Amino acid sequence: MKETFGEYIRKLRTKNKLTLTQLAAKLDLDSANLSKIENGKREFDEKRLEKLAKVFNLDLEKLKAEFYSDFIAKKLYETNCNNEVFVLAEQKIEYLKQKNLTQSKLKF
Repeated sequence: MKETFGEYIRKLRTKNKLTLTQLAAKLDLDSANLSKIENGKREFDEKRLEKLAKVFNLDLEKLKAEFYSDFIAKKLYETNCNNEVFVLAEQKIEYLKQKNLTQSKLKF
């Protein structure tokens, strides 16, 4: 996905012929807040990802990937980070996985 998460939601909504009010009701939001999300003026609440997945019959893990990649991209863009951040982040993820794996093998 090359669009923002809000634009992605708008695309899903219009493709499925839902109004702002209809989708907002399904997500327990008011239509003004949903409009702000679609226009990038407000962030989507990750607690609603499961509801969004159900409304549009989407794979929750893929939806999470879209949501978090948008979140990370915005943060990196806002702070003007270079691509080295991605390499370091991948190394840290591997470290955390190994650390977690090692700790889960310990028996007390």
